[in-house]
Amino acid sequence: MIFSFDLFSNAIVSGVLLGGFYCAVAVGITIAFGMLDIVNIAHPAFIMAGGFIAYYCNTYLGIDPVLACVIAAVPAYAIGRLLYRFYYLAFEKRGEESLQGLAFFFGILFIIEVALILTFGVDYRFVEAAYIGPTISVGFLAIPWRLLVPLIVGLAVIGGIMVFLSKTFIGKAILAVSQDPLALRLVGGNPVRVKEIAFGLSIATAIIAGALLIIIQPIEPSLGRDFIGRVFAIAVLGGMTSLPGTIVASMILGISESLTTTFFGPSWSPAVAFGLLLVALAVKPAGIFGR
Repeated sequence: MIFSFDLFSNAIVSGVLLGGFYCAVAVGITIAFGMLDIVNIAHPAFIMAGGFIAYYCNTYLGIDPVLACVIAAVPAYAIGRLLYRFYYLAFEKRGEESLQGLAFFFGILFIIEVALILTFGVDYRFVEAAYIGPTISVGFLAIPWRLLVPLIVGLAVIGGIMVFLSKTFIGKAILAVSQDPLALRLVGGNPVRVKEIAFGLSIATAIIAGALLIIIQPIEPSLGRDFIGRVFAIAVLGGMTSLPGTIVASMILGISESLTTTFFGPSWSPAVAFGLLLVALAVKPAGIFGR
């Protein structure tokens, strides 16, 4: 292992940039898993779907990948609402959401993955944009635009969700249903409709995260499995329902992975998320911002 201050500083900067991308990846899981108590194991598959939507729109229609997925987030939101409605009627309403619901989302994951393989094949796909390739140099620090754009968009997505939850009636209802659905029903609210809207939002954010992923690196359909451990580790480490906690946990994971990759090699990087998850469960099971 070769250590230098320049190498260390660049690894920290890359980790912060990567953490911004993880914010966009994990915010949907924080909503679905943390606030709604829905173990949507298919969330990474929706991220991959977003990545391939960005690829198709960029390659065949010449649309910027981020813009393509922002537009695609609208129908994705509607699909998310329909998916939750089906999940509620088939499992949650009957009190069978634990094991059967988990199997349901496993099925969704594999259906999306197979559909992407049959449509796009197993080769790696990438996009082209003016900001993919150039790097900003500040002294000895190198800041690649392909990581800076995901940081900006990722923080904008999670910031927008935080404003929505704190400033709007529906947002406050989502926070209320995450704490006490019965109390929300007693004051005239409809927990099912509120959860339906929240789940739609989580799927919409996954589609946008897919565009950020394909900006950072080429993708293939099964790549989403690599993010299952990461997104749940961030949600648990951040405190399950806390969006500020999601930001902090994303940055911790990003910096940890970047340092590990720089000084110990990329092979150790996937183990970082699970290592942090085990440490969090042992030291502070409620997470950094958990109560």
